[in-house]
Amino acid sequence: MSTPYTDALTAVTRQRGVLGCLLVSEADGIIVDADVQVGIEAGVVGALVASLYRRARLGTDAAGLSAVGFLQLEAERGHVCAVGRDGLVLATLAEPKAQIGLIRSAMLHALEAV
Repeated sequence: MSTPYTDALTAVTRQRGVLGCLLVSEADGIIVDADVQVGIEAGVVGALVASLYRRARLGTDAAGLSAVGFLQLEAERGHVCAVGRDGLVLATLAEPKAQIGLIRSAMLHALEAV
């Protein structure tokens, strides 16, 4: 089933090393749309990313640093990346060796289409 966000998510998930892409509400982490591989708990990832992004946004606002441009969490088994706008957060899960620069570019382009 196609949604208004399908093309944006698909453009990100086509990047090499991407395990999934989600669009979630920043306020509560509820999934608006998702395209993730089997075995990924999208609800848990959505809640985590929304919380991390919200806290980063509040922190940068409090520090007078303006808006969060791109958020990246690097872990032993991969990356969680996020960009946001208008109360929505676009999140991507990627393998450890993924090209984050290319993924970042695809995410920023997809965010414009959301």
